[in-house]
Amino acid sequence: MADAALRLSEITEQLTGAPPPLRIRAWDGSVRGPDGTPALVVRHPRALRRFLWRPGELGLARAWVAGELDVEGDLYEALELLAGALWERADTPRRLPTAGQRAAARSLLALAGPWPPPRPPREEVRRRRGPLHTLSRDRTAVSHHYDVGNDFYALVLGPTMVYSCAYFSPGATLEQAQHDKLDLVCRKLGLRPGQRLLDVGCGWGSLALHAAREYGARVVGITLSAEQAAYARERVAQAGLGGRVEIRVQDYRTVGDGPYDAVASIGMAEHVGAAAYGRYARRLHGLLRPGGRLLNHQISRRPRATGRAETAYHVDEFIDAYVFPDGELAPLGETLGALERAGLEARDVEVLREHYALTLRAWVANLEAGWQPAVAATSLGRARVWRLYMAASALSFERNRIGVNQVLCVRTSPAGDSGLELRPRTWRE
Repeated sequence: MADAALRLSEITEQLTGAPPPLRIRAWDGSVRGPDGTPALVVRHPRALRRFLWRPGELGLARAWVAGELDVEGDLYEALELLAGALWERADTPRRLPTAGQRAAARSLLALAGPWPPPRPPREEVRRRRGPLHTLSRDRTAVSHHYDVGNDFYALVLGPTMVYSCAYFSPGATLEQAQHDKLDLVCRKLGLRPGQRLLDVGCGWGSLALHAAREYGARVVGITLSAEQAAYARERVAQAGLGGRVEIRVQDYRTVGDGPYDAVASIGMAEHVGAAAYGRYARRLHGLLRPGGRLLNHQISRRPRATGRAETAYHVDEFIDAYVFPDGELAPLGETLGALERAGLEARDVEVLREHYALTLRAWVANLEAGWQPAVAATSLGRARVWRLYMAASALSFERNRIGVNQVLCVRTSPAGDSGLELRPRTWRE
């Protein structure tokens, strides 16, 4: 069809009531839209089929991953413009489509061609089986995300191999900021030589190594990812810390060798889920000695005032399908309530939202700088998934759509003793 970009622009305006917020470059070479903006490149009509099959974010994401949809220009600016056109309208009341919108949808269907779109490759989208948050299903979900390949993650994360929010000071590099985050966690936990630390969701072993090397702690790190565990064990051996650090492939629900002086859960609780969160909090409480501390570092979402009953946990369709299967986000208040109901006393909350935006932008820059090796280490589809989700997440943190918080809790003694001294906060330097 001649001038497909014009038809897409017209259809978009009929469907949404506004012209496209960015340029459209179609498969026939035609271009329409406002000058000076990034271009949404529609490389094939299949992208339209995917959008019609799964309207909104997920359909667009599937077209992106398949390479049928791309961005020419600044990716962050393009995502921000699309967010204003699509995602920020998600909470508006739904109305029946008008006659003009129904006609536009028929035009889009005709432009899209044969129906339905092809299914995504099996390795990119996890197929779900069995009840939610069983031991086996959680193990499969974690493997989908973390067993992408250690070489791929090394390119994205850099030498620290830390896959959670860094802690930036002015002018700090990503590597310095990740070191400072690990040290912040250890100081909040009050680690001393010989104390036992349980690192729940230990990743590639960075916190375990830091706590053992810098604070003399004896650390057990647990993960459900076999690839992470193998990498972490190699790092422990190379550092000569085998006598102080043990890495296990183990679910937190099966840990039975407490009590521990401290427990760190950094970027792991998002995988726990609404139904299991109370059990998670009670389990960690039970693994702590009286006076022991828990540092829970977790992404949160904003509460919604929708006029309907609030749903405490939120699942993002694209993230759930392609990135973190079965992951759920809760408002900070819900997390605090669950930890307190488990018997833990919340002693400090620190919000790191802006820090995570900086972290994600640094990871995207690493991925883009090492694009060809990253693709070779995993696949083109997976690399495109990670670039999209990290860039979109950076914007979500910057715009306060989601947050991330460190919550320090204590298991008090039966007499109510927290073990904390009466003193000002000392972990921020």
